[in-house]
Amino acid sequence: MIPNDLRAFWMPFTANRQFKSAPRLLTGAKGMHYRSADGRNILDGTSGLWCVNAGHGRERITEAIRQQAGEMDYAPPFQMGHPKAFELATRVAGLLPEGFSNVFFTNSGSEAVETALKIAVAWHRARGEAGRYRLIGREKGYHGVNYGGISVGGIGPNRKSFGPLLTGVDHLRHTHDLDRNAFSRGLPEHGAELADDLERIVMLHDPSTIAAVIVEPMAGSAGVLLPPKGYLQRLREICDRYGILLIFDEVITGFGRLGAPFAAQRLGVIPDMVTMAKGLTNGAVPMGAVGVKAEIHDAFMTGPEHMIELFHGYTYSGHPLACAAGLATLDVYEEEGLLTRARELEEVWEDAIHALKGLPHVIDIRNFGLVGAIELEPMEGQPTKRAFSAFLKAWEKGLLIRTTGDIIALSPPLIISEAEIAHLFDMLAGVLRELD
Repeated sequence: MIPNDLRAFWMPFTANRQFKSAPRLLTGAKGMHYRSADGRNILDGTSGLWCVNAGHGRERITEAIRQQAGEMDYAPPFQMGHPKAFELATRVAGLLPEGFSNVFFTNSGSEAVETALKIAVAWHRARGEAGRYRLIGREKGYHGVNYGGISVGGIGPNRKSFGPLLTGVDHLRHTHDLDRNAFSRGLPEHGAELADDLERIVMLHDPSTIAAVIVEPMAGSAGVLLPPKGYLQRLREICDRYGILLIFDEVITGFGRLGAPFAAQRLGVIPDMVTMAKGLTNGAVPMGAVGVKAEIHDAFMTGPEHMIELFHGYTYSGHPLACAAGLATLDVYEEEGLLTRARELEEVWEDAIHALKGLPHVIDIRNFGLVGAIELEPMEGQPTKRAFSAFLKAWEKGLLIRTTGDIIALSPPLIISEAEIAHLFDMLAGVLRELD
């Protein structure tokens, strides 16, 4: 099962030369564990890539995909449809906050973001406000890797190689504040006033030019940056004051990660659109989606009925195999209570992760729901190296973690047991004690 030539695959977000000199190959997965090519069990501390919320190898999902492939492998989504796409859209809409009525399917979180941005601009135009075209993101934000996503995103290395990006984009200040919020348990106390930075941007550009603000309710890829208490509420209030749409990028936080179907419900702030992916199909088949409020969808439903209302979509929107996987995944979530299980485990998880305080090089620990981060002091002149060393040591010990910059991010499958939480952090403590 081990390939003898690794050259052809240009791997994404990977140090390709380092990997191919000492490859870390996965050959199987079940429950909470991967199987490595050398026969070891690897405890999955990251739900694959924030996506395998129900754990690996779920037979119900596998069988749904198998049956659908035998019944119908593909159906065109333009001017055609198939039953499972409508069923899945209805069920996803039912999980979204009150007022959401419609779901537009994509193939990834990146495509979901592009779709939401386009809908936002087109919605204002449909209402006679074509001057609203500006998009506001946030520093340290991650919204996928397409041009719109990296334009509103705020992670420097994701942007610097790709030219000037989209025009008409500005960014809010980020909320990461170690001086005031280090080692917070749950949402940090300080920083709600940082939402007022939107007022500065509004005054700079004039509110009549701004279409939408997009933020992650919890910034995942930048290292689990949690919203200060009251921050998202203030963003919502400012957007309402100036007629600006608020988009929550819930590609990571959707489907139970924070202890509710979506972060909007856990945090008590209702946006106008929600992007999602990852947990939608438990990672089994690529799929993303955008949920929208009724007034957004309905604004497009005007004019002659034979005319296309939104000139946007993908060949694989609502793909039959993805829809089958999505429906089975939602069944598993519902039957096992996984959309709220993170809330039940939150206290155990919080105590376990904060027990790492005081270990070498640890300068902050953050947690909320079933997600956490350990921020490490960078090596002088070698940013990211210390965390990457932790990643390699964890792999050797049989633990999969994710690193971003000098931050270790954790987001295990929602099926994790209390004993497995203890084992995960015991292994991670050993890793941290060995770091230079």
